Amino acid sequence: MTSPAGLQALHSEENSDENDVMKPNSLSIIIPAFCEAVGIEATLAALALYRARGVEVIVVDGGSHDGTAQLAEPYATAVLAGPRGRARQMNTGAIRARGDVLLFLHADTQLPPDADQQILSSIRAGALWGRFDVRITGAPRMLRVVAALMNRRSRLTGIATGDQAIFVRCDTFHRIGGFPDQPLMEDIELSLRLRRLSRPDCLRTRVTTSGRRWESRGVWKTILLMWRLRWRYWRGESAEQLAEAYR
Repeated sequence: MTSPAGLQALHSEENSDENDVMKPNSLSIIIPAFCEAVGIEATLAALALYRARGVEVIVVDGGSHDGTAQLAEPYATAVLAGPRGRARQMNTGAIRARGDVLLFLHADTQLPPDADQQILSSIRAGALWGRFDVRITGAPRMLRVVAALMNRRSRLTGIATGDQAIFVRCDTFHRIGGFPDQPLMEDIELSLRLRRLSRPDCLRTRVTTSGRRWESRGVWKTILLMWRLRWRYWRGESAEQLAEAYR
């Protein structure tokens, strides 16, 4: 006959096993790509250490005509063909993903070496979603200011941008319907939906993203453009109208 102490220990062990099963233990990285032949190999090669630790890496190509998909194949767990549009591509990857946690990563963004461990620790501690601080590479010094302001604004508002590498529990992502089917501000809308459930865990470790968008259009011109677009979005203009203005 098992003693009361033995029953308690057995019950604790069963609960421990159950909790371990429920804890998020796996991560899927989803990368939407369109004509990223110049940098996709470097981005994916940097993720080799994650794959060695069991992280799934999914690239969703939106119809590239420069060989992006073929270049990505040796470095990814899977390369999928998806409808063009960042939101649609990320949703396509999320359907295929097997991880308990999803990380949405831009094709020109680099993660710190232990990002997977930080993400899983954050989620296991109770976070439903989160993002990293960002550093923007490029010659203009103003890009450092842009990144600092982006990080500060995100921490104050609970709104994350795609450049900050958003991560979220898989069940939570599907619960809110994934990314909205819109051509711009999909990261803002996703943040708004997730913020209704909880604020993000804003990790201070930095991901590094390319400043090519700012440099090609001009730093100040891009800053002013994005401020105007965000203001118009908050006022209720459609993402389709804003996408046309962005182009």
